[in-house]
Amino acid sequence: MDTLQGGQFGLVLQQAKATLIVPLLKFLVVVCLSMSLMLVVEKVYLGIMIILIKLFRRPVKHWKWEAIKDDVELGNSTYPMVLVQIPMYNEREVYQLSIGAACRLSWPSDRIIIQFFSVSGSNLIKDLVVLECQRWASKGINIKYEIRDDRNGYKAGALKEGMKHSYVKQCDYVAIFDADFQPEPDFLYRTIPFLVHNSDIALVQARWKFVNSDECLMTRMQEMSLDYHFTVEQEVGSATYAFFGFNGTAGVWRIAALNEAGGWKDRTTVEDMDLAVRASLRGWKFVYLSDLKVKNELPSTFKAYRYQQHRWSCGPANLFRKMVMEIVRNKVFPYHICAPLKKFHVIYSFFFVRKIVAHIVTFVFYCVILPATVLVPEVQVPIWGAVYIPSTITLLNAVGTPRSLHLLIFWILFENVMSLHRTKATFIGLFEAGRVNEWVVTEKLGDAPRKLRLRIGERLHMLELIVGFYLFFCGCYDLAFGKNGYFIYLFIQSVAFFIAGVGYVGTFVPNS
Repeated sequence: MDTLQGGQFGLVLQQAKATLIVPLLKFLVVVCLSMSLMLVVEKVYLGIMIILIKLFRRPVKHWKWEAIKDDVELGNSTYPMVLVQIPMYNEREVYQLSIGAACRLSWPSDRIIIQFFSVSGSNLIKDLVVLECQRWASKGINIKYEIRDDRNGYKAGALKEGMKHSYVKQCDYVAIFDADFQPEPDFLYRTIPFLVHNSDIALVQARWKFVNSDECLMTRMQEMSLDYHFTVEQEVGSATYAFFGFNGTAGVWRIAALNEAGGWKDRTTVEDMDLAVRASLRGWKFVYLSDLKVKNELPSTFKAYRYQQHRWSCGPANLFRKMVMEIVRNKVFPYHICAPLKKFHVIYSFFFVRKIVAHIVTFVFYCVILPATVLVPEVQVPIWGAVYIPSTITLLNAVGTPRSLHLLIFWILFENVMSLHRTKATFIGLFEAGRVNEWVVTEKLGDAPRKLRLRIGERLHMLELIVGFYLFFCGCYDLAFGKNGYFIYLFIQSVAFFIAGVGYVGTFVPNS
């Protein structure tokens, strides 16, 4: 009787596999292969464009730039008024670096206002910041310390509130720096002339320079990913006069353009991208300066990096949901033959491929679907989809950081682990679920002591462990019964998930 029941169960399982599992898996493979093709075409296009840009012309050559000159008769009035905004929230370790760098900016003292504002639950931090601001004010620096009573609107709310003060009305431009950013003294002298001499430029964006990229392997991996963004994506966007997003810091805005675009909005956690899209749709241009670098800090703890990646993945997906039809229907954009092409670029290339497809296909295809084909041999993935496309994408991503080419394998494994959180965050943003508006400030450590993580972390990360066990099981099955040879990749990738799952990543900050 038991044998009969077991045979019936096996028959039902086979029928379910033939009628449901196999067709569904084949469909998902086709979808993932299509998404992979979208991504590799985008990467190849960007690769070709960056080569042409480097070979034939400088990205900012088109724009007029002349140094602002002193005038004996007019005095400092030849220099436009500049507002420097620095938002902060409980960032005790870096507030001195931030305030100091802003106050050392070379610009006539009567033509610049430093606006430092924060929300802090600690009276001690407030007192320390006030004392630091008073110290610089005693040296003749025009610095304003504004305190917010709550975190409504998060960074967007802070920036919006900062623009309401009466002294801001006399300013023409606003430079924005996050709390851990340290611009060089000549930052304004190198950026403001673009805005002064080109009336259609709304934003001048500088590149980030990471002061702690060599701190641990995790920061090296981050450097590789971000360098591609700055070296390729933003460079191409600026040089081809296509859209590229504001990075939220290390940039200077024309206040008139900021206001015309509707100002800061807190409807998503990517207020910088939101503003940039709205300004672009009104015809404003952006300039990216790859040779102007602003020092800042990469998150070196796994917990901080996970929170940051959640916000950076969830926010764009949620903004895409909110703005896609707004972009399609937009009629303010100056009408010319390229307008539909520019809209297509923003919707398809910038948002859909880079912010949604790139996250989803990395995890779903290479960490879920591809391993599943080991268990369902009736479904095959062509070699070009399993090997050639990911290899091409990986090599094209690596061009941004040549010094780290020897770490390419580690980068692939780490990116696949992080794609778990990026995919989850992307779906949260698209469907406005759960933590869609969560904003956890990325922990800045400054000069605080930390050590390499040489032991199991503070807690287990169950999602990473579950995926690790799934990949390990698929690897064992492939080794025993499979013919694809995927087990090598599956075992190595499962180890990467296990390492992240026990928190054996990045650095940790000692309690003492």
